[in-house]
Amino acid sequence: MKKIISSPNAPAAIGPYSQAVEANGTIYVSGQLPVDVKTGKFVEGGIKEQTEQSLKNIGEILKAAGCGYENVVKTTVLLSDMNNFKEMNEVYAKFFTSDCPARAAFQVVKLPLGAMVEIECIAVK
Repeated sequence: MKKIISSPNAPAAIGPYSQAVEANGTIYVSGQLPVDVKTGKFVEGGIKEQTEQSLKNIGEILKAAGCGYENVVKTTVLLSDMNNFKEMNEVYAKFFTSDCPARAAFQVVKLPLGAMVEIECIAVK
């Protein structure tokens, strides 16, 4: 059985998907763009600011699921430019400080709304 997870402190889905779904104690968090829920727009700045906001959005969804960053077992980072990997990684390391999750990072042709980064994750309660 699945349970839909939603947080008013993270951006609403912009399509026919859920912020996250829980199934058998595993939380699947949809890709999070760097949208500031207060303004409904991307945060100002570059890759560092966008990475931080995407991860903050993930944190709010995890909180709604009764979890935290320590429960994350896998992430996928989508970048519009792999040249931003180093700066993204510096910010990412502030959120995952020990027992880090498995991760894949890809450069893609284009992200929704022109974002520089989108991050999704899987967490286990």
